[in-house]
Amino acid sequence: MHVRTQRLLDELDTHRAALRAEVDRVPPALREQRPAPDRWSVAEVLEHLSMVENRIAGVLEGRIAAARAEGLREETETGPVVPENYVALVRDRSRPRVASEASTPRGLDAEGAWAALEQARGALRRAVLAGDGLALGEVTAPHPALGEIDLYQWIAFVGGHEVRHTDQLREVADALAAR
Repeated sequence: MHVRTQRLLDELDTHRAALRAEVDRVPPALREQRPAPDRWSVAEVLEHLSMVENRIAGVLEGRIAAARAEGLREETETGPVVPENYVALVRDRSRPRVASEASTPRGLDAEGAWAALEQARGALRRAVLAGDGLALGEVTAPHPALGEIDLYQWIAFVGGHEVRHTDQLREVADALAAR
């Protein structure tokens, strides 16, 4: 596996472990409860993450297949794939974002939402591995908030997005515990 692919997948695994730890802080019986009327529950956050990750897996799959068919060159670089502050930029919750209709939770319970998230991760990993060894920094796709970004940045975005919502789950866990 190319070093860049490995780094990105390792980061995603690290972020997923942190997310799981925050989910586990909330007792199973409380994971469908909203901490406030205008805040998402653990289940809703997980469902949202699964929806976003599935869509990104589809973008990656399509862009990588097209780039491969067009003869995208092999990756020759081994350095970092995104700036160090990239995850921090995505993680920043000082500017609230409103989820699109397509990524608004529809009512899965926490267990079902976690299963959907794990399935989405499988799809994402398959898409990333389909591009392993290719110069994914040369392939771009538009992001609704970040503009045109390359596929390495899209993969890193998944991790940053998950970190953003891990922070949110920490707040949910604290609010539910304070009740």
